[in-house]
Amino acid sequence: MGKFRPRDYYFKKAKREKYVARSVYKLEEIQKKYRIIRRGSRVLDLGCAPGSWLQYAEEKVGPKGVVVGVDLQEIRKDFGPRVFILREDVYELDPCRLKKYSPSFDVVLSDMAPATTGIGFVDSTRSVQLAKRALEIGLEVLKDDGFFLCKVFEGEDFPQFLRRCRRAFERVKIVKPKASRKESREIYLLGMGKKDQPHATKEEVTPCQDIPSGAL
Repeated sequence: MGKFRPRDYYFKKAKREKYVARSVYKLEEIQKKYRIIRRGSRVLDLGCAPGSWLQYAEEKVGPKGVVVGVDLQEIRKDFGPRVFILREDVYELDPCRLKKYSPSFDVVLSDMAPATTGIGFVDSTRSVQLAKRALEIGLEVLKDDGFFLCKVFEGEDFPQFLRRCRRAFERVKIVKPKASRKESREIYLLGMGKKDQPHATKEEVTPCQDIPSGAL
């Protein structure tokens, strides 16, 4: 395993470019290759603390887009009027509440990770559970042809999650950004082109009643 270097190239670059975390460059690399966020996009960022993905998404969507972040932690960063932050546990979040900010979303992002224990199978299992929750929310709020990007730790539960994503999206890519530390087990799963979900179970998709988009 490589030596952990907290103040590496990407850390220093983030400081220079005024991003709150080095993780922004993982999203930037994926964005440059796949263009998942566009001008005017509606973006949901699950596990958004400390806020670097919110910063990047806000830049990309422009003044006519909307970015909504969800995290239990406080975000100590100021954003423009088209960025909304909910301080909430994703497991307790009712996806229907998100329709207040946008009837649907073009992109759902999740950089969520569990508090690691150092026990590989425990950490990977917890990571997949978070990814499953992100997918549940994504299937509820994503528009048809929308994009889903989530971080997950590889492990025994990952293949089943990958199969579920392949049923939900037209194309699925597994990405390991250069900004991910070499010793990390994290990968990013990118679902492109959300399919209709005629066979989704009640647990996978819960229908929402119409909620006025009062924030828009």
